[in-house]
Amino acid sequence: MVKRKREAAAAAQKMAEPEQQKNTKRAKAVQLSPEEPAVVIQIVTGSYDRTLHGFTATIRSGKEGDKIGFADTFLFDAHNSAVKCLALSPPSAPSPGQGQRVMLATGGTDERINIYNISAHPPKQSAEQDLISSLAPRPVAENPQNRELGMLLHHSSTITKLSFPTRSKLLSSSEDSTIAITRTRDWSLLSSIKVPIPKAYGRPSGDTAPMGGTPAGVNDFAVHPSLKVMISVSKGERSMRLWNLVTGKKAGVLNFGKDVLHEIGEAKYNMGEGRSVVWGSCDGEDEFAVAFDREVLVYGMDGTPKCRVMGSLRTKVHKVQYLQWNANKDSGKDSKKGDDVSFLAVSTEDGRICFFSTKTQDLQESKDEGKDGAKKTDHLSTAKLLGSVGGKDAGVTRRIKDFVVLPGAEKAQQKHRVIVSGSSDGKIHVWKVERNALVSSKGPIGKILGSYETQNRITCLTAFDMIPRPEGLDDEGGEDEEVESGEEVDSEDGQE
Repeated sequence: MVKRKREAAAAAQKMAEPEQQKNTKRAKAVQLSPEEPAVVIQIVTGSYDRTLHGFTATIRSGKEGDKIGFADTFLFDAHNSAVKCLALSPPSAPSPGQGQRVMLATGGTDERINIYNISAHPPKQSAEQDLISSLAPRPVAENPQNRELGMLLHHSSTITKLSFPTRSKLLSSSEDSTIAITRTRDWSLLSSIKVPIPKAYGRPSGDTAPMGGTPAGVNDFAVHPSLKVMISVSKGERSMRLWNLVTGKKAGVLNFGKDVLHEIGEAKYNMGEGRSVVWGSCDGEDEFAVAFDREVLVYGMDGTPKCRVMGSLRTKVHKVQYLQWNANKDSGKDSKKGDDVSFLAVSTEDGRICFFSTKTQDLQESKDEGKDGAKKTDHLSTAKLLGSVGGKDAGVTRRIKDFVVLPGAEKAQQKHRVIVSGSSDGKIHVWKVERNALVSSKGPIGKILGSYETQNRITCLTAFDMIPRPEGLDDEGGEDEEVESGEEVDSEDGQE
């Protein structure tokens, strides 16, 4: 009897041990938190070396912090001379069994516009890809869907700006003083807006223009989000032009006042022309910013200057863009309905991206003093400087030629934004900018996630967040048919 009881107790103990181990494993599995999906960014750079370089930046967030990795995806010999501008279209509509696509337009000093088809999904990992990456000096993740579609010859001079307001339209400007509107379904020219050539006045000494030649050409243009109004700035013009995109005709001309140009230092030593223009919103109302050589002016919808931006920061301006958090879309714990937050980002010659607030309550009065010690009565206020990223402290000393603001991960959209910047020395930097730090203007505004050496002199840059790859999608198939971008309704063709 005693022996049987001992055997029964030993058997019961053996049966209890696996159950205890299972319970322990289950408890450990519950404690582990699933990792957030990686964010893959497709970055494309143009350079003086005529090349079009594409690579991906994969950002993984974990307990130890953010980690980033880069991999080359394509390298095209795009133009016969320097690449001046880039533009990306919205992704195509999703369809079963086919991947989504993004059109890439490039413009150069060779008068051509090249069109490329870029996959909107991260490339598929394979044994062949891993073998190529092991042999190459840098990681390679090639996608066979990235290919050239053709070229457009709608202009007769250097291409200065490209933009896809919708997937069905491509707008391009050139130094031939024209803005072309192209339909992407068949790449036919719908309309060509002729910008008046300015009269020659105040030509600086040492001008190398030919006899009778004057500085001409469109520097930049910006389309309003309503797709009905466009603003353009041109060379040799101390004004900006408004265009009605519904009729394709001029809507008006807004001159830069002499007093305003004198105040920002553009009246005597510079041409006083707008270098770039961008739309944005602040305080619930639309506004637009016009960048000059060393200053930025913010205008309201009534066409009057609201404020100047750089103030005492006397450095050359290269790129201007708005950062916006929409409370309805990016709702967080500290945001209220309708409480939209907007900032103006400016890249400079000294390798920084400065962030300014153009809110009415944040505008600062001028504190400059004249020769007699009296305070100047400047009528333009100055935007509030919230902070900056880059510069000597971050190891970025060369000028930032271009940058792009991306939303980042979906779960963290209300907290931060990802900024991809390109410097003239060929380096790409990826930054994370915190929303709360910008709102409070306290502490570090952001941090650098990583940098990448392109080995080319960068002139322009663009990027987009790649769409997660659908299950069962094959890179080799689904793209054999000719790319058609007429998924949108034909009624949009009338909105020129």
